[in-house]
Amino acid sequence: MVTDLQELKNKVLEKTQLVFIISDPEQPDNPIIYANQGFSDLTGYPREEMIGRNCRFLQGEDTDPETLATLRKAIAAKEPVSVEILNYKRDGTPFWNLLHIDPIYLEAEEQHYFVGIQKDITEYKEAQEQLKRFNEEIELLSTPVVPVKEGVSVLPIIGNIDERRMNIIIERILPQLDKDEVETMIVDLSGFQDMDEAATYGIFQLGDLLKLKGVRMIITGITPKIAMRTRGINIDFTELQTYGSVQQAIEALEKGK
Repeated sequence: MVTDLQELKNKVLEKTQLVFIISDPEQPDNPIIYANQGFSDLTGYPREEMIGRNCRFLQGEDTDPETLATLRKAIAAKEPVSVEILNYKRDGTPFWNLLHIDPIYLEAEEQHYFVGIQKDITEYKEAQEQLKRFNEEIELLSTPVVPVKEGVSVLPIIGNIDERRMNIIIERILPQLDKDEVETMIVDLSGFQDMDEAATYGIFQLGDLLKLKGVRMIITGITPKIAMRTRGINIDFTELQTYGSVQQAIEALEKGK
């Protein structure tokens, strides 16, 4: 039995779960010359509305211009390229498209074609965005400024501190100082695990910023581990007013120290 391999290949391409199109850069505006059923299912466009058109009809107002520039540059150079791009279906529904374009050269025809393989990653991108929002909420909750008495607030630092988190702390507490009329800020380090050199310098930066705003900073909860680390990087916490605990700091404030 003789098998028509070309017919078999065509059926495989049509039934494959891959979503792809083929375009011809030798024709004006690099139009689509083939689109499989998966592409129609993904975008909602029937073949007759796609064939002969450049695939820019999938773009919309929120499609990133820099991503488009990356695509144009790769296509002009006939180089493979992969991007995540916001596209739009026929009914206007936006979707995130993981797009990979490969140039294919056919020696028999002495010309290039482009094969564009697409994958809908909308759920993945939405999950990423949700995780980002959760992390932002966690960071906000992990840097609370707690008023303990008139003019005195406590900033408890919990977990690890790195340069990024130190910057977040500084950005978030400064606007609260005027709002809460803070005169003394107690920065409590007893609940955190570790901090890098940049974060240690950040504590001093925070103290300088508070001083500029007329706010007194007191450090509490410095563990032996923190003290040892600061000695290793020539930072001396004795330059700051420190106490063993928040309670000791509040008692000292009440005594006018």
